[in-house]
Order: sequence, then C-alpha cells, then structure tokens
Amino acid sequence: MNQCTAIVTGASRGIGRAIAVALGGLGYNVVINYHVNEEAARQTAQQVQQAGGQAEIVPADIGNLADHHRLLDAAVQKFRGVHLLVNNAGVAPKIRADLLEVNPESFDDVLDTNLKGTFFCTQLVAKHMIAQAQAESPDTRPPRSIITISSISAQAASVNRGEYCIAKAGLAMLTKLFAVRLAEYGINVFEIRPGIITTDMTSDAQVKAKYDRLIFEGNLLPVPRWGTPADVARAVAAIAGGMFPYSTGQVFEVAGGFHISSL
Repeated sequence: MNQCTAIVTGASRGIGRAIAVALGGLGYNVVINYHVNEEAARQTAQQVQQAGGQAEIVPADIGNLADHHRLLDAAVQKFRGVHLLVNNAGVAPKIRADLLEVNPESFDDVLDTNLKGTFFCTQLVAKHMIAQAQAESPDTRPPRSIITISSISAQAASVNRGEYCIAKAGLAMLTKLFAVRLAEYGINVFEIRPGIITTDMTSDAQVKAKYDRLIFEGNLLPVPRWGTPADVARAVAAIAGGMFPYSTGQVFEVAGGFHISSL
C-alpha cells in the first residue's frame, strides 16, 4: 500500500487528523491540507509518520478555488499521483442564527467551503485520477476512491444553522453524481456521514450540553455515546484498504444508529 497517496483536506486536527493518521497506518503517503494552523498540521504529519506513512503539509483554503492546484501539485510532485481524495474540510456558521435571520454573507461563507469548494476540488482531482487511470493497464491499475465527509445534517434539519444543512445535503448529491460519472474509470466514490462527534465544532458549552441531554437522557441514539474522530477514521480506512471494491455512491453512517426510526 505504500505506493498509494491520499489528499486529506482539513487535516490539521479533529476528524481530518484522525483520518490522516489512519491512512498513515495503512502505509499511505498523505498530503495534509490545512488553512490556518501550520503547527497543528505539522503535528498531524508527525503522527502520520509515526503510524508508518509519509506526509507533506500544504496550506490551502478549500473555499478559494485557486488554492486547489496547490494540493494536487504537491501530491504529484512529491508522491507522483493521487489514489484517494478525502473531502473533509468544512466550516460551521460563525453564528447559529435562526433560519429567518441567516444573512447572505454567512450562507456564502459556509457553502463556499463546504459545497462549492468541495465540488471543484473533487472535479480537479477526478480529472487527474482519470488521466492516471487511462495511462495504466486495467490489469495493474491500482484502486482509486473519493470519500466525502458529510454529516447527519444532510438529512436532519437544524433551523439554527440552515446553511450548514443545505451544504451537507448538497454533498450527498455530489457523491452520487461523481459515483456515476467516474465508475467507468474504476474510481469509486463514497459519502461518510458522521453523527455527533467530539470536535471543535461541538465543544461550545451550550452545544455540548444540548447533545449530552439528547444522547444520555433523550434516547436519541441506539448506541448511547458521543462519536469520536477515530470512529470516522476507521470507516475511511476500511474503504482505503480496498474492502468495498464493488460499491460506489454508498453512504456510510457513522452516527450511533441515528438514522434508525423507532417507536
């Protein structure tokens, strides 16, 4: 597996870091994207190397389409190609405003990174993957995949962060579209849908208290605990390890059973 290379966006901490380290454990070369926190990205790189992979850190704002080439160029120049793209970078609204109070600036800020940026980053890397695949013999062609980390907000309405829900719902269709378009090239596309995960986004005291009540008192989840970044990373590692060669467009719920309707 050590000839395979992954780009992981938003990999300096949280879920992205856990994914990068898990891929390192599979022997992947990992391009670690970060936007602001270079020191955190360097810590991720160190952990990837300790896990057994190679790492390269690359600053890029996924919401800025001009930055995307920097990620692809780093993968090609350092590791000679890309076999896996993990779309993990995402932002939450700066203010959790009621749906009737959301302003265009917040809407654009969230969708520029979470949906528009992810779409065009995927498009760019997909074109490169196609060129790689066409230059190889089908008999020796290594597997290639694109994985997008979405959220249960793709299906669960939160009226105090509508722009976030809309972006995540868009990622669900993005996965289906690219799965259909890229199947002929042997590129499988997946959506991983995390639930309530311990990250910076859920560390606010009021947010944490709300989810604690829902999980531990409100019977929201059949598996009554918070999820962890490692839970999400395990799902990525299973796909990256080649466990689902005859699947594409699949949604993997990593949410403690949140999607189950029960009485």
